[in-house]
Amino acid sequence: MTESRDTVLIIGSGMMGAGIAAKSAAAGRRTVLADTALDYAQRGVETAKEKLAYLREKELLSDGDLKRGEGLLEATADYRAERERTFLVIEAVTEDLNLKRKIFAGLDLVFPEDIPIASNTSGLRITDIARDMKHPRRAITTHFWFPAHLVPLVEVVIGDQTLPALAKQVKEELLLWGKAPVIVKKDLPGQLANRILQAVIREAVNIVEMDLASAEDVDTAVKMGMGIRFPVWGPLEHVDAVGLDLCKNVQDTVLPAISRSTAASPRFEKLIGEDCVGVKTGRGFYDWQVKDHERLRTLRDDFIVEAVRFLKKEAAPSVPTENSSEPDCKSEEG
Repeated sequence: MTESRDTVLIIGSGMMGAGIAAKSAAAGRRTVLADTALDYAQRGVETAKEKLAYLREKELLSDGDLKRGEGLLEATADYRAERERTFLVIEAVTEDLNLKRKIFAGLDLVFPEDIPIASNTSGLRITDIARDMKHPRRAITTHFWFPAHLVPLVEVVIGDQTLPALAKQVKEELLLWGKAPVIVKKDLPGQLANRILQAVIREAVNIVEMDLASAEDVDTAVKMGMGIRFPVWGPLEHVDAVGLDLCKNVQDTVLPAISRSTAASPRFEKLIGEDCVGVKTGRGFYDWQVKDHERLRTLRDDFIVEAVRFLKKEAAPSVPTENSSEPDCKSEEG
């Protein structure tokens, strides 16, 4: 960022755009929310301010940070007016490939070719989104996990034509926001974390489908077992801690017995056919007329807040650089 370029421009002022804007402004960046109509963008600014107030209420921001962040939020219906001040563009519109392509092609014509243009896409390939750009080397994915003002993770995905150094540049900026960005080296479906999550969901549904356990017991097992230690104890740290030899033996025993399906479970089709698609229709794997979604959502956010607060108190773990390799496990004699 140069002195003349001090602005993060966010295209799309909905739920995700407002959450991203809150974190950008909280980090001291002038942040402009752009939308097709000024009142939409202004509504997004108000939502971002509400998220900043929530962070202050939970003591994740100081009074000074709150006031400064609120003053750094602006709205516009013409992003071209920000051409001279923007150093980072983040698109956060709906998951529509053609729409994103149109937006990226338009942004590409307005902003100098050294300005990164990122997409918050959760499932589309940035390579496909950037298809119609003249300068696809500056296109990159920054997938913020929902809720964006709370969850630290951002997946920074390198497209087929993305300049590799751009990923490091964007990662360094997001670290200043207090985020936990990870670089995904290939532009594949599911990026990084969603690939892991979908594998968990596949086996969770399989367990219910084969009547090994109820949906409630599956969720309890994940939340109160592996899930509760994941913030400080990742799966590969677990493997190293208990020993690769033990984990190999467990995998040889368990993997043949778990789902290998390459398509969604038939249980989804059955429930969808019965109009049981989850919270929005009142039923899914659970009866949401009995189970309180709002209470669960509040519990989720409060838990994330406490986890973030705890992690902020801990010393940051050592993180390998992008140039580091896997450890050499051969003996010196070998």
